[in-house]
Order: sequence, then C-alpha cells, then structure tokens
Amino acid sequence: MESIILQIAARHLRPLLIVLSLVVLYRGHNEPGGGFIGGLMFGAAYILYAMAFGVAKTQESTFFNPINLTALGLLIAVVSGLPALLLGDSFMTGAWYTFFKQTAFELKLGTPLIFDVGVYFAVAGMLMLVMFSIMEE
Repeated sequence: MESIILQIAARHLRPLLIVLSLVVLYRGHNEPGGGFIGGLMFGAAYILYAMAFGVAKTQESTFFNPINLTALGLLIAVVSGLPALLLGDSFMTGAWYTFFKQTAFELKLGTPLIFDVGVYFAVAGMLMLVMFSIMEE
C-alpha cells in the first residue's frame, strides 16, 4: 500500500539527510560524529526512500551500486594510512596538510578525515546493501 504522505516526506527528507550526514562527517573531524554516524545517516536517507517508493525505484534513482560504494570506502580507508608510511611514520599515523597558508582562510586537512570518508562510504554502502536485501524479500 502506497502512502502519499510518506512519499512526499521521503522525497524532501532524502536530500536534507544527505547534507546533514556530510555535516556530521566533517564535524566529527574535531567533535563527536564522523564517518560512522554520517554513513548511517546517508544509508537511512536511502532506506526511507526505499520504504516510500520501493527498492527497485530507489536503486534506479541512485547513481552508484552499494557494493561498489562499500569497496570504495574500504579502499579509501586503507589508502589513508599510506601517507604516514611515505613520511616515515607507522601506518595510520595522522598526517596534516595546510592549504591557503598565505591567506586569511587557512584550511587544515588530514588523513584522519580521509579515513572517516572511507568509513562513511563503507558504512553507507553496507547498510544499504543489507537493508535493500531484507526489503526485497
């Protein structure tokens, strides 16, 4: 049975949840949150959409495959530890880079954020994969 209210809510909440998941991902760099919670929020956005419109339509509307998203996340997480090895430190030691040093807007990014992005993709992909499989049955 289709619910028009759920479909309208899902259509409007999915982009909002995705943006909020990205905020949580970046905020977790210095505060509570990060890749795991952000990935759960991202996956929840697509699960809500699948509850409203069905798994088939949700898979058609996504531009990625959850298995590929999970694999990409694992690859990014592992690769984030390599810069420390190249700098002579142990694997997964945080390495920080500063961009725009000479301007008023100084941006510091590090490998922990790259690791969080990998976790974000891996968690979102696995959550979507498992939930879509359950919802199809």
